[in-house]
Amino acid sequence: MPEYTINDLLNIMKQLRRDCPWDAVQTHDSLKPYLLEETYEVLETIDARNYEELARELGDLLLQVVFHSELASEAGHFDFSTVVKHISNKLVERHPHVFKKDSVNSAEDVQANWEHSKLKSEKRDSLLDGIPKTAPALLSAQRLQEKAATVGFEWETIEPVFDKVQEEWNEFNDVYKADNKEEMRKEFGDVLFALVNLGRFLNINAEDALRQTNNKFVRRFKYIEKNYNYDHQRMHLASLEELDAFWEEAKQAEKK
Repeated sequence: MPEYTINDLLNIMKQLRRDCPWDAVQTHDSLKPYLLEETYEVLETIDARNYEELARELGDLLLQVVFHSELASEAGHFDFSTVVKHISNKLVERHPHVFKKDSVNSAEDVQANWEHSKLKSEKRDSLLDGIPKTAPALLSAQRLQEKAATVGFEWETIEPVFDKVQEEWNEFNDVYKADNKEEMRKEFGDVLFALVNLGRFLNINAEDALRQTNNKFVRRFKYIEKNYNYDHQRMHLASLEELDAFWEEAKQAEKK
């Protein structure tokens, strides 16, 4: 495999924009789905601890940055060097404990400094600003809680967090018994928010945890499908007990 540099990649992108019919017609908007797709593929390889694939997927993600930078350069807005300049300046400014030798006591201090620096440098009104509106809800919940915690808005121990989860669950159960659909939706959201907070106290990222559980569900369900030769009519006619028996087989197979 030839050895390439970042400059080679930038030049390849310029040539693709000139000579490739597909690349030539792309826009910032048309590329948005690919940016999301590549991000999630990076996450998938991280979850799988597949580092060979991670190197490839990070390259695909980098391509999106390079592609958007080239489009902006052609329009006279900025180029890749501007992107590098901005992120380098940001890293230096938000790590004074590294580049200016300011003292910090913990990783939590570093995160607090980072959030407060963004508040000042980006002229935000609220600490909670800056989370993309299109971000997944679980991820948004975790980031909201992390940001609020930088000014001490959180419990000091985990016991009240468990209590809050139980409180929210009881409130959901009450509106469920009352068959109040609108309140059920609200209280269910409160349960999820409390669970995200519990996960945060335990250093569990809720988005990662649920994604891994989704993957586990897919693996086990596909095991059931395989035992029915993917005949979904047969599956539909089978009892829940029969389906669940194959589910338990799948669980046991994963432990071997």
